[in-house]
Amino acid sequence: MILAAGRGERLRPLTDHCPKPLMQVHGKPLIEWHLLRLARQGFKQVVINTAHLGLMIENQLGIGDRFGLSLRYSREPEGALETAGGIATAQPWASEHQPFLVINGDVLCDWPLEQAHALGNAFSDAEHPIDALLVMVKNPPHHPSGDFVLANDEEAREARQDGQHTLSQLANPVDAVGNSKDEQTLTYSGIGLFHPRLFVNVQHGERQALGPLLKTAATMGRLAGLLHEGLWVDVGTVERLEWVNSQKDLPSQLWSA
Repeated sequence: MILAAGRGERLRPLTDHCPKPLMQVHGKPLIEWHLLRLARQGFKQVVINTAHLGLMIENQLGIGDRFGLSLRYSREPEGALETAGGIATAQPWASEHQPFLVINGDVLCDWPLEQAHALGNAFSDAEHPIDALLVMVKNPPHHPSGDFVLANDEEAREARQDGQHTLSQLANPVDAVGNSKDEQTLTYSGIGLFHPRLFVNVQHGERQALGPLLKTAATMGRLAGLLHEGLWVDVGTVERLEWVNSQKDLPSQLWSA
């Protein structure tokens, strides 16, 4: 699933007449970079949620055949349903028992999407079941406080040096009584694998943020993550959009992953 329903307030006035997913990045609409990479890395079916100027997105992308994909659209009311509400509303198109990949439509990242196929096995671990697996990045300047703590960081670092892809439990950096943890926080990249059970209490059409669900899962020990140290950009402001388009090697970075 690609999340594409946001209004794009920080990109105004550009998004007054063009939805954020259709902003041009090196000659292509932003969302097309995701679709082309998904198709190249073995995905076949993609659901896109829409709200603000959603018909423009549908007219641009069609049914997905030119990308080698099958596209479906989950249409939300103006103002959208926030992340968890949008996922839960689109979820009937996914399997009730299998995790699915979700990508924020306004990020660019060279994390190998094909890894999602193998990582899906983590959700069926009988001893340590998880409800979500998040790709994490180091805190960018515009989000210095981060989102979660990656537990067992030293073990994960050693594993990465050995070429392994290690999952670690994610914890809320602030505990139930408001005390901060000492470990370094990381930022959720906007790319993650989710099991349908995470959204079991979110009703179809309900407006619901994702953050509270993830914090609950972290408290229960059912949230996992991995650190990605490659290319990642939140293309959420005019300045960052201009920066992305100034990086001549960015297309080759995305294609090489």
